[in-house]
Amino acid sequence: MHNRKITTVIFDLDGTLLDTLEDLKNAVNYALRVCGMTERTLSEIRQFVGNGVRNLMIRVVPQGEENPEFEHVFGIFKEYYGEHCNDATRAYDGIPELLQELKNAGYAMAIVSNKIDSAVQDLNNRYFPQVDVAIGDRENLKRKPEPDSVFLALKELNRTREEAIYVGDSDVDLATAQNAGLPCISVLWGFRDRDFLVEHGAKVFVEKPTEITGVLSSMNA
Repeated sequence: MHNRKITTVIFDLDGTLLDTLEDLKNAVNYALRVCGMTERTLSEIRQFVGNGVRNLMIRVVPQGEENPEFEHVFGIFKEYYGEHCNDATRAYDGIPELLQELKNAGYAMAIVSNKIDSAVQDLNNRYFPQVDVAIGDRENLKRKPEPDSVFLALKELNRTREEAIYVGDSDVDLATAQNAGLPCISVLWGFRDRDFLVEHGAKVFVEKPTEITGVLSSMNA
């Protein structure tokens, strides 16, 4: 194993730091309802998230982008979600404490998300004052699982990838970490279960946020 010291933690947002599922479901179902389409369950939404909201809507709208109504439904979703993205959203239990503990221990932290950048900035400012850099979906920046947002975060933190680790909850996160050349911690409180993550190459798991500190300590021992 490498002897590099981890100084920097890159976090995914939805399903890792924030439980956003309920608000996403409500916005999806509002748009579907307005357009006379079949609403979706929470467990369906859980399976469809992780690649950004456009892909979420492609999966919930019948025929996806082929549907002539698609852009209209997507527009309604975006407007509604923009106004209601904080109704039920909250940090997972133990996350604010974890971030404070990491900050106190001198770790640099960033958030990288496929969620629209303005929402990522808003949510970061609102919930995670400990995190210095947050990067969402921006023009001219390739989305995860491409590693570009991770590299941008490292550049803004003035850290190298040799000293960084990635924390996420999905197959997209595993692929992002791999593409960026970072080790990955997979969290089990998010949108994907252990068996699914193992199938996608996950090796290190945590069941509670507090365990992340222990994993980092053991890597830096």
